[in-house]
Amino acid sequence: MKVFLNPGHAPNGEPDPGACNEELGLTEAGIVREIADKVEEYLTNAGVEVVGNFQCDSLDAITSVANSSGADLFVSIHCNSASVAARGTEVCVYPDSKVGHALGNCIQRQIVDSLGTVDRGLKERVPGINGLYVLNNTAMPAVLVETAFISNYDDAVKLRDRTDEFAAAIARGITDYECMTV
Repeated sequence: MKVFLNPGHAPNGEPDPGACNEELGLTEAGIVREIADKVEEYLTNAGVEVVGNFQCDSLDAITSVANSSGADLFVSIHCNSASVAARGTEVCVYPDSKVGHALGNCIQRQIVDSLGTVDRGLKERVPGINGLYVLNNTAMPAVLVETAFISNYDDAVKLRDRTDEFAAAIARGITDYECMTV
């Protein structure tokens, strides 16, 4: 299995750092870069080929690079943001993708079970209504992982202090999915 990783938003947060938690000095771009690098390391050590770990501010560039990579799966990693009360983990999937749903469930379960985040479940993102560009424009099954809410203090502390655990959970979710397909 070949996996393409996409830590969300711009490298080094310029021009788009994504969501931020100013109180803790966190940017989504920085946190998800750390997580993606560790996911790549875990997957490589488990014998899974990572054919891309690409962070870019251009969604078109991301999907173009992913589509030409030969990847079997696309995993975009993000932090959610809303009110300070919102918290938890969710994985966004394309509605008609059985593979996306299966992969999303594996990753969701691993994060929630490992880190004790609130289980917000899978979220279907319908093209044209609430679709996400990377889900709708990749040639392979894709998921977008919203690890936790950077806008919620407790979730943000987990994102800051437990990046390795988030990465390990995402990697285990991917390998759990791989074991289901063998």
